[in-house]
Amino acid sequence: MTELIEEYQLLAAFWMTIKLTAYSAVISLVLGTILAIMRVSPVRIFEWVGTTYVTLLRNTPLTLIVLFCSLGLWGQLGIELASRESDTFIVDNGFRLAVLGLSVYHAAFVCEALRSGVNTIPLGQAEAARSIGLTFSQSMTQVILPQAFRGAITPLGNVLIALTKNTTVVAAIGVAETAYRMKAIAEFEPALLMLGFAVVALGFVILTLPMGMLTSYLSARLAVKR
Repeated sequence: MTELIEEYQLLAAFWMTIKLTAYSAVISLVLGTILAIMRVSPVRIFEWVGTTYVTLLRNTPLTLIVLFCSLGLWGQLGIELASRESDTFIVDNGFRLAVLGLSVYHAAFVCEALRSGVNTIPLGQAEAARSIGLTFSQSMTQVILPQAFRGAITPLGNVLIALTKNTTVVAAIGVAETAYRMKAIAEFEPALLMLGFAVVALGFVILTLPMGMLTSYLSARLAVKR
């Protein structure tokens, strides 16, 4: 097992998975929060844009989005997210395109998770915020969103776990994460394929189990008391 891990750089592959998850989680959280605000906005055009984005992205396969980022944005439109002068241009560009694809896809699910949190807040609180003169942006940032995040801890945690597992999709554009290394094991060491599957499965359990436990703890600890 040790030789398998070292020869196929599985530890480096899991580190790549962690980096993909971390960067994509931050970007999708920011973008998803903006989309959630747009979806509950009283401005119809903002609501329409937010709803359209969520509907389209949630119903588009992640593989297609990731391939579009690589073959469409880079291959056809020439959009590059790394400097060609860098010695690691291919690796850096592929990584950033993968993060882009993962982020825009999961932002739609973050948006819906936060919107579910917003729906748990009594309508009277928004009305009270308006009655004391708060603008929409002020009521969202000071009254609604803080409670929405607390109410959406469980669905946000589920999105994070799904994001971690979905990083395997970026193997389709050559990013050297765990699924990419599994492909190499299947090709060059078919006799060790089951062992490779077991190692990768155990690695994902180690990554996602603490997320689930932390989500459960925070959900109970920070639940909004009604």
